Amino acid sequence: MAIILKMADIAACRIRPEILILQIGKQNGGQVILETRLINVGFGNIISAGRVIAIVSPESAPIKRLIQEAKGKGTLIASTCGRRTRAIIVMDSGHIVLSALQPETIANRFVTDKDDHAEDKA
Repeated sequence: MAIILKMADIAACRIRPEILILQIGKQNGGQVILETRLINVGFGNIISAGRVIAIVSPESAPIKRLIQEAKGKGTLIASTCGRRTRAIIVMDSGHIVLSALQPETIANRFVTDKDDHAEDKA
């Protein structure tokens, strides 16, 4: 099933620093809502929350090898803005995202997003 989106269909767009929820308006008499949760991974860099597999620390040797392999394949995304890498985010597409934020900070943004989203629906 394909949904064709038009700019006139956008019902609401609410932006917070770490979350973007986009709600698309009505279709066929009912309301169709398309939600894209985006998480800020530092310095204005944002990733899709639904595509994250893991958030890990970069200190172990296997993770360092994973970074080198991604660099060789061209699937490494550096979002540190020249700062020290503190978290590695593994995406379902095989991309590896480097972040200057601590893994706990990024994980808390996922938990906060789910809690806030549940309150909005209640």
